[in-house]
Amino acid sequence: MDREQFIKIMDSAKLYDLTQGCSIFTPPWPGDKALEIHFFKRVTGAYGGGLGANGQLIRWSNSVGTHLVGERAFHSGARAISDIPLTDLCGPGVVADISDLVSDYSLYTPEMITSRADVKKGDVLIINTGYHRYSWDQPDVLNPKAQGGVESKEFGFLVRHPGPSPEFFQWAMDMELKAIGVDCGCAEHPMNTNLRYMHANEFEKAEAKLQAEYGKTWDEMFPPDEYYTLTHITMPQAKVLLVESIVGQIDELNGQRAWIMVMPIPFLEVESAWSRVAAMQPPDGMDEDKFFQIMGSAQMLDLTLPFSVMTPQWANYEPLSVKFIKRVGGQSFGLGRNSSMCKASFHLATHMDGEKHFWPAGRTIGQVPLEDWVGPGVIADISHLVSDASVYTPEMIESVVDVREGDILITKTGWHQYGWNSPDSDEFRYMIRHPGPSPDFAQWCVDKKLKWLGVDAVSQDHPMNTIQRVWHPKTFEEANRKLIESFGQDWDEMYPLDEFYQDTHLNLFPKKIVHAENLGADIATAPSGRYYIGCYLQKGMECASMWGRFVAFKEGD
Repeated sequence: MDREQFIKIMDSAKLYDLTQGCSIFTPPWPGDKALEIHFFKRVTGAYGGGLGANGQLIRWSNSVGTHLVGERAFHSGARAISDIPLTDLCGPGVVADISDLVSDYSLYTPEMITSRADVKKGDVLIINTGYHRYSWDQPDVLNPKAQGGVESKEFGFLVRHPGPSPEFFQWAMDMELKAIGVDCGCAEHPMNTNLRYMHANEFEKAEAKLQAEYGKTWDEMFPPDEYYTLTHITMPQAKVLLVESIVGQIDELNGQRAWIMVMPIPFLEVESAWSRVAAMQPPDGMDEDKFFQIMGSAQMLDLTLPFSVMTPQWANYEPLSVKFIKRVGGQSFGLGRNSSMCKASFHLATHMDGEKHFWPAGRTIGQVPLEDWVGPGVIADISHLVSDASVYTPEMIESVVDVREGDILITKTGWHQYGWNSPDSDEFRYMIRHPGPSPDFAQWCVDKKLKWLGVDAVSQDHPMNTIQRVWHPKTFEEANRKLIESFGQDWDEMYPLDEFYQDTHLNLFPKKIVHAENLGADIATAPSGRYYIGCYLQKGMECASMWGRFVAFKEGD
């Protein structure tokens, strides 16, 4: 299959977003840290000259919103999130709707799943228990018997949902499932977690129901030592991955097979990670098996840097910090797990600058539909045409690739080689001396109606069109001399401050053309050409910018 045909199939495939809104109102796992967002600066609050930005500092635990529970959540010696290849997280799968078979605290069995869906070996399995109706971003569930006439959504989503029977996870391992996703707070039964002790009254109700239905106590049904070994040692070693808080368009896929993609932020140190979960079905008129064959042979170029405490942040922003608040061995009742609390500003690692970062009237990341983040596009390798602090032009980009109207454009300057995790790392060169676009670049992007931009450097703008010009006068002098040599104009002649300061931010964001920064990883080997490009961001409802997974797809060999 040729590239053009492959991109056309990807672009016309049916796309579903299975992600819960991630908000300050999204309840975390009980006892964990809710999402906290703090503006540490605003557009008018900058200093040193020129306009500022809306900069956010956030604190969160990874149990807020849709997330991948990694192997290290239970087994400290297992793979880090960043070590899990995308091929282990994407593939054929099915949504099993068992919502009419389960109720508060009940157990679901493999037989229930297979009675409602055609589960195949190696699948990604999504279980629709119906408890996504209690997600914070869904309508209230009315119940005249409940206090206030509405059900407690947090208790429904996190405490009272059903969970797997004792044999379920062994069945999942026998089926070699890639991942198990659930539409509630936990892929485990809540009463096989610390909630058994945190909500003892709920445990009494759950155990009473178990005894009435099975004639066994909880510990008889789930022998503690045996079950701990299964979930904390055997399963992680078998690379069973769990995905929690799946919501979105899940009901539209009930009983159906789809190509399912779990796209986590590639955390290096942390046990779990925010994820965007999406599904694709073949375009009208295409056979499902043929579509799965095409997707199975497709190559996914991961353009995302590992997300780590070692990742340098934009100058004067807050770096990433991680604090473990729970450990597997740190709870006396034997149901412990590794859990962390994180703190960071957004402008580090691979991230998307959203509209609201510079345009206060713009959309937050979570308000942008998934369709706006994916589509046909190009990678333009101009690394042989640029150098320290040099300027690149639309003509340079069009000399290496065919840029079409509505494309996603990723510019490969070669500066990824100076990133923090490269053998040739040069942090100052990466942050302060990268090349940037010419004054006509932004208008060219508007004329081309580009969807969004990406670059393998710390900023889409030239560093000397940012506050770095003030903070690094020596580097500015070098860049200014180079500009005069190349274009016959000095900086202020070529880039008048009132027109071009933070050009691609201030001139493009009101046009809804935003950009990703710090792209890396497989971009190193990606040649110029057309690709189907996907940006899978956590669905941050109040967030001006966000981390995610950035992928370029191309046809298989």
